[in-house]
Amino acid sequence: MNMRGMWTYWGYIAAAALIAAWSSGAATAVLVVLSLAVVSYAAFQLPVWCGAVNRNGTYCRRNASGILMGCGLRQHRWQKIKLMVLRSKAGDISRAVFPTAKEKFGAFIAVGGLASAVAAVIVPVVTG
Repeated sequence: MNMRGMWTYWGYIAAAALIAAWSSGAATAVLVVLSLAVVSYAAFQLPVWCGAVNRNGTYCRRNASGILMGCGLRQHRWQKIKLMVLRSKAGDISRAVFPTAKEKFGAFIAVGGLASAVAAVIVPVVTG
């Protein structure tokens, strides 16, 4: 794998660094920065399928960046975010945003990073 291919997956390195930082008791600022890096990577840069609903009811399988963004088609760019904001069926949201195991893992990383950021801010406040 070349450097460009490795740069595509920098968020996994940040996730591993976040786990190592939590286990070593790193500073709060380091934990917050790494957590936000992991969340932003999963939401906007993780290479996934688009998953937007096509006109015939199928799901788009073109490449996209991030679990929240669509592919290069203008109609698909914000369709996933709109699905989460507008009222619709929960099954439609899960099929569009998480069509494969890779997207589900990306969502797991994003939620874990978000929980880590919240915990990194709250734990020092509670423990004093």
